[in-house]
Amino acid sequence: MKKLFSTHWKSSKQPRKQRKYLARAPLHIKHKFLGAHLSKELRQRYKIKTLPVRKEDEVIIKRGQFKGRRGKVERVNLRKTRIYVNGVQITKIDGNKVYYPIHPSNVIITGLDMKDKERAKVIERKTK
Repeated sequence: MKKLFSTHWKSSKQPRKQRKYLARAPLHIKHKFLGAHLSKELRQRYKIKTLPVRKEDEVIIKRGQFKGRRGKVERVNLRKTRIYVNGVQITKIDGNKVYYPIHPSNVIITGLDMKDKERAKVIERKTK
């Protein structure tokens, strides 16, 4: 039986193989694709450059039509590798407002939600 996803794949110049790797990755690996840069203040405090985005984190959008907007992360879609930020909505033709999906690489984390003790352990582990 042929496997859908191989952990031994290292890299390729071919975009089709890169897209295939991203699309077929299991969720525990897709979690790593949610990484976003920390702001300068958080970088100095925690001595790390990136962390995966979580719900309730405060972010500022740096790319796209909503560039410069700030807000809290309302939802994280791990399957599509997208986040949804409070206040970043588009109006559909029928008048409904829906959250606009944003890739985590296009945001900077300005405030961390430290309610979860596991996140503190992750930060401590990354600083060593």
